[in-house]
Amino acid sequence: EGAENEAVEQVAFADRLLLNKTDLVGEDDLKRVETRLRAINALAPIERCTRAAVTVESVLGIHGFDLKRVLAFDPEFLNTDGEHEHDKSVTSLSLVQDGEVDLDLVNEWIQKLLANHGKDIYRMKGILAIAHAEKFAFQAVHMIFSGEFTVPWGAEPRVSKLVFIGKNIDIEALKASFAECVSTEESVAKRAKLLRFKVGDKVKCRTGKNKWTKGKVVALMYREEFMSPGEVAPYQVELAGGERIYAPADTDDLIRAA
Repeated sequence: EGAENEAVEQVAFADRLLLNKTDLVGEDDLKRVETRLRAINALAPIERCTRAAVTVESVLGIHGFDLKRVLAFDPEFLNTDGEHEHDKSVTSLSLVQDGEVDLDLVNEWIQKLLANHGKDIYRMKGILAIAHAEKFAFQAVHMIFSGEFTVPWGAEPRVSKLVFIGKNIDIEALKASFAECVSTEESVAKRAKLLRFKVGDKVKCRTGKNKWTKGKVVALMYREEFMSPGEVAPYQVELAGGERIYAPADTDDLIRAA
């Protein structure tokens, strides 16, 4: 209790598991061990071997940290009904959320999650259905996060799927907090109410290094196709000369009251 289990952590971090000396035990014992390994790490494939005899291709060049591999996730370990409870210290758990999620809200959620629970989350992988964007594939090891937009959704339903490997994970709390990231008309309107300026307010925007230009707010929570994936600007502003720009953030160094 309270001590780090190095063997368990190695299994949790692994991209591939080699189950050696399989000639010395029966099939029932092998299945029992494999079940426990999958309970700790549902992501890594298990390869049985004898006297550590495996091909070089089995352990090298497997692209273990390849984000695009997330797109080929086995649906079984993304099934929230299949959560494992075989190992009480480290488990593999999954979360599935229908609908598109807001990029800013997800960023805040991930930052809080890793800051508060990063030491207990050994690995995290998944695909996020970010509103106004392609599929976003990501993974994290403790507090180190990496992700990228990959391929269009096409006709596929927008569904976010996340897998966690770690200890002391409250999956129900994670589901509840992640659900608050779903982008809806109500959530967008709620965020708009928190902005400092309203439509029609006179403002001045930073349009150069030391240049400020006056204008008025003409739209809130503004989005156009030319913008970055998932980006929604708090304001669209019409400048005094008629040109329309957008403020990417509601901060005083970008937009102020005129």
